Amino acid sequence: MLYSIIKENSYQDSVNLMLLTNKISTLDGVEQASIMMGTPANKDIFHSTAMYTDELDKAGPNDMCIVIKTDSQEHVSEVLDTIEAELKNQAVSSNKQEFQSVRTWDKALQALPNATLALISVPGQYAAEEAEQAIDRGLHAFIFSDNVDVQDELRLKQKAHDKGLLVMGPDCGTGIVSGVPVAFANVVQQGNIGVIGASGTGIQEVTTLIDRLGSGVSQAIGTGGRDLSEPIGAITMLDAIQGLEHHKATEVIVVISKPPAIEVRNQVVRLLHRISKPVVAIFVGEEPETHEGTVHYAYTLEETAMIAVDLSKGREVRANYNKLNVEVPQTKLAPEQTTIKGLYSGGTLAYEAAVLMSKGLELGQLIHEDGYMLKAKGHEVIDLGDDKYTQGKPHPMIDPETRIHYIEQAAQDKSTAIIMLDVVLGYGSHEDMAGALLPVIEKTQSEAAAQGKSLYFVATVCGTEQDPQNYQEQKAKLERAGVIVKDSNNQAVRTALAMMGIQLQDKDKSFIPAVQTEQGNINVSESIVKLLSGKPEVVNVGLKKFVNAVTSHGGNAVHFDWRPIAGGNEKMRKILSLLK
Repeated sequence: MLYSIIKENSYQDSVNLMLLTNKISTLDGVEQASIMMGTPANKDIFHSTAMYTDELDKAGPNDMCIVIKTDSQEHVSEVLDTIEAELKNQAVSSNKQEFQSVRTWDKALQALPNATLALISVPGQYAAEEAEQAIDRGLHAFIFSDNVDVQDELRLKQKAHDKGLLVMGPDCGTGIVSGVPVAFANVVQQGNIGVIGASGTGIQEVTTLIDRLGSGVSQAIGTGGRDLSEPIGAITMLDAIQGLEHHKATEVIVVISKPPAIEVRNQVVRLLHRISKPVVAIFVGEEPETHEGTVHYAYTLEETAMIAVDLSKGREVRANYNKLNVEVPQTKLAPEQTTIKGLYSGGTLAYEAAVLMSKGLELGQLIHEDGYMLKAKGHEVIDLGDDKYTQGKPHPMIDPETRIHYIEQAAQDKSTAIIMLDVVLGYGSHEDMAGALLPVIEKTQSEAAAQGKSLYFVATVCGTEQDPQNYQEQKAKLERAGVIVKDSNNQAVRTALAMMGIQLQDKDKSFIPAVQTEQGNINVSESIVKLLSGKPEVVNVGLKKFVNAVTSHGGNAVHFDWRPIAGGNEKMRKILSLLK
C-alpha cells in the first residue's frame, strides 16, 4: 500500500533527497520509497514509477513529497523518524560550514562584491533564469543543471558573448579554474596545459592522465555537451580558445569533443590554426591520420593527454601513441562466454569504449538509445549517467545502486565474459565507489565459479593522488577482489579485447604543413582575462556540496540558499521576472 506525507515549505536540494530516498529504501518493511520536491517534473516521475497518490495533487515545488510503499502503516513512523534525524544532521553539518549563506542575488553580491563566477545547480526548469541573473550582473555562468531548453542555451550564450562572458554548460559537469575544482572535478597539479571540453568525463580523463604523467593543468573549461552542435555553433568553445590564447600560463591548448556538427567542427579547427600555441584536438570517434602543423589530432583520450604532455615539456610528438604493450591476463572462458558488457558512469568514457569495441569487434555504427552507446551481437556499452537512468535517482558517480543492478543483470547473461567499469574520483563523486561495488563484484564472481565459469572484471580509475578518495586505495581495493585495473580507459578496453583474442591495429599519423588561414588579431574580453588570471570568486546557486571544493583550494564562495520563486507558481514566476 502507498502512504504519502507532504512537508510544506521544506525545500531540500535534489541530491540530498535522492540519497535520503536510498537510505529509506533499505529500512525493513519498506518495499519502495521516493522523496522529491513537488515540482511538475517530479510529479511526472511519481506517475511513471507508479508511486503517485492523490495527496500529491496539492503539493507545490517548495513542498517535500514522501511516498512509501509498505504493507504496514507501522513502518511509516520509522521512516519519518529517520527522515527527521537525517535532515537534522544535515542542518547541523551546514551550520559548521565556514562560508556565508544568503537568500537573494543582491545579498550574494554584497557578501562577495568581487564575484566572477556563478555556479548554478538548480532544477533545469529554473536554471536559465538564474544564469541570466548572473550574466546581467556581469558574472560568468557555470551551469551544472541539465534539462535546459536548447533555445535558452543559445540565448544565454549569445547574450554572454556580447557582454564578454562565458557560459559553461548547461549540463557542464566539471571545470578547473586556476587550480580550483568546480563541480565534479579532480584535484590536479597546476601547469601549462589548458583544456577546453564539450565533455565532462572526457575532461576528467585527460586532466587526471596529464597529472599522473607528470605535467599540470592551467585551466579546464567545460562548455556543455551541446556547444558544438549546429544550433549553438561552439560559442563557448571559440571564446574559451581565444581566452587561453591570451592566458600567459597556458602554453599548450587541448580541445575535447564528442562528435560535433561538421561545419561547427571546421569553424573550431580554423580558429585553432590561427592561434600561436600548439594544440591537441580530439573529436571522439574520429580516427585521424595526420597532424596539421601545430594542430595535433588524437584518437583516444589517453593519446590526447600523452601528446599534450610531450608538447608541454618541449618533446617531439610521435607518430603513434596507441601502440601499447598491453599485458593480457590469462583467461579461461566457457564456450558460451563470448561478449563484453561495459557499464559506465561517464558518458564520454562510455563513448570511447564503444568506439574502440566497435572497431575491434567489427560491430558497425554506434547507437545512442536508452543510454546505450553500443548494443550488437550481445556486446553492450551503457552510459548509466544518461537521463534515462537518473530521473529521480542520483548520478552513478554519486550512488552505486543502478550500476549494481546492471552488474547483476550482466552476470546473469550466460554469454558475458567480461564486465568493464569506470570508477571516477574527485569532488562530488562517491567517497568510496570501489568499496561500494566490491560486494556485487565478489558475489557475481562467486556465483560464476559455482557454475564452473570465470567472470572477469576490467576497470579503470579516473583520478589523481590528490583526490579526496585516495586513488591508490581505490585501485588496491579493486585489485584485491581480482579486478584487472588499468591506468586509462583506452588501456582497459584494449585489455578486454585482447582477453577475447582481438588486437586493435592503429596507423601511424603523418605530419603535414600547417593549413594556411587568414591571419588577424585574436581578441578576448577583459572579463575572461580576469576570470582566468586568479582564483575564482564564486556565487554557488544550488547544491551546497560544491562550495567545499572551491574554498578548499583557495577560491572564495558565498552560498545562495536557493528556493523556487513565487513558490514555483509558473504564472506568478513569469510575471515577477518581467518586473525585474
